[in-house]
Amino acid sequence: MLVWSALSESMRREALSRPVARASPALRATVERIFAEIERDGEAGVERWALLLDKFAPRQVTIDAPAIRGARGALLAEDLFALDAAAANVTRYHEAIKPMDERVEIGAGIVCERRWRPIDVCGLYIPGGSAPLFSTLLMLAMPARIAGVPRIVVATPPNRDGEAAPIMIAAAAACGLDGLWLLGGAQAVAAMTFGAGMPKSNKLFGPGNSFVAEAKRLAASIPGGPRIDAPAGPSELMVIADEMARPDYVAADLLSQAEHDAEAQVLLVTTSRDLAAAVQAQLSPRLNALPRAAIASRSMEHARCILVDDLTAAAEVANLYAPEHLSLQTQNPTLLTDRVNHAGAIFVGPWSAEAFGDYICGPSHVLPTDGAARSWSGVSVASFMKCVGVQTLSEVGARALRTNASRLARLEGLEAHALAAEIRGA
Repeated sequence: MLVWSALSESMRREALSRPVARASPALRATVERIFAEIERDGEAGVERWALLLDKFAPRQVTIDAPAIRGARGALLAEDLFALDAAAANVTRYHEAIKPMDERVEIGAGIVCERRWRPIDVCGLYIPGGSAPLFSTLLMLAMPARIAGVPRIVVATPPNRDGEAAPIMIAAAAACGLDGLWLLGGAQAVAAMTFGAGMPKSNKLFGPGNSFVAEAKRLAASIPGGPRIDAPAGPSELMVIADEMARPDYVAADLLSQAEHDAEAQVLLVTTSRDLAAAVQAQLSPRLNALPRAAIASRSMEHARCILVDDLTAAAEVANLYAPEHLSLQTQNPTLLTDRVNHAGAIFVGPWSAEAFGDYICGPSHVLPTDGAARSWSGVSVASFMKCVGVQTLSEVGARALRTNASRLARLEGLEAHALAAEIRGA
């Protein structure tokens, strides 16, 4: 346990540091090599890396009526009901928050507008190596469809048999997709970046392991390359809890994110030593019972428990770390929400399990990691759109603005600008 008030500034930075493997020089060099070869060799480069890392050549799975019947037939009715319920909630939420065109009349004959338009081609990366994260497909493809994106390209790793899991096909069908590319890792991101064997994407979306997160960062740095939704690497969860929190709830939430990835990180920030001890007692038996105990155990090596004097200090820690997920399990959790400015998503109170947000509440679970929540938001329907400004002036409006506009232009030494304004209504 780390006592926050006893830590120096450097010790505090170390306490809130992310796992170093997320951005190691070796990882970065590997991703750069993959990108360089795929840029040079195109589809052949993609296939070479796919065979090496995925163990299968990339291929597209068509989501047609027979495929949908087969996938849904392989699933239990209860599973399909849960999937359809999640799809309905995601749809309802994003339809409600879809941005609308806006029109502002600045003055007589001067109208300025914002018109929202979908991005032409969006590439979605869906993790699926050790577990098919069909929930991420819902959380990305559904808002993309609602935004009106005409071309949605989806890449997800093949399973051990080189196929797409039935639940992934069923989720794709629920989102109205007509195909999935079975291709994983940095090679999938590179393929969507350069249009190697699949449509070239204007913007890339999706979380992933450290290789995928680094690949997205590299793609966004290429001149003329795609933009990205946000840095979205291995999962993070910070729980702020006081003496009123239930230790079993806190432990369950911490492990729910630890089982995602060996590089995931979970932190407990608490005002109570007794609560910290009780949570620790809950963790070991729960962890050992998990099917993914090996992954969760490696993740827990990066875990932290931080003891703070009060909830004001807890909010300070949260803002410094800027977690992907923040769970507030305190007596008055709503008081903390106003104090936290940097978090991908906040889950308020003991009943608001982060797992509900992962699957079924409605907002997308694709959120900024690695401190990016200081300046990035999570994915929403607006992420799949861009805003076009439209300005319309009548002769009356132009005459009203011409004198001031030309004067401002000359203050910047731009005479042609001034003349272009003055010629209107001259």
